[in-house]
Amino acid sequence: MMEKIEKPVAEAVVHWRTADDGGRQSGPPTALVYMATAVFAQGGDREVQPGWPASADQLSILLQKTEELDERRWRCLVGFLAPELARPNLRPGAELLVLEGPRVVASAQVGAVIHQDE
Repeated sequence: MMEKIEKPVAEAVVHWRTADDGGRQSGPPTALVYMATAVFAQGGDREVQPGWPASADQLSILLQKTEELDERRWRCLVGFLAPELARPNLRPGAELLVLEGPRVVASAQVGAVIHQDE
């Protein structure tokens, strides 16, 4: 089990969906670092890509809670297993959809990008 993201690439506010809205049945995760897949929400993808977001190019995302804003919204550090694949879309205001299988369980709004020497 991972205890912290070694090289975070961004900070984001994550909004966890309720079970009634298709989110996790058990509520937000309890792991120190939550690992899942995610897609960047690009303008128009919902309308033109069949099966989106499950059919989109997915990235392995890491989320580490730094602050609980309320029961369903967290401020998190964000990392990726392949950060070079995320960087072209990573900017303040970018939206990510967090998936468990084909289900969207959360959305993340990037607030700041963390630049690191590679």
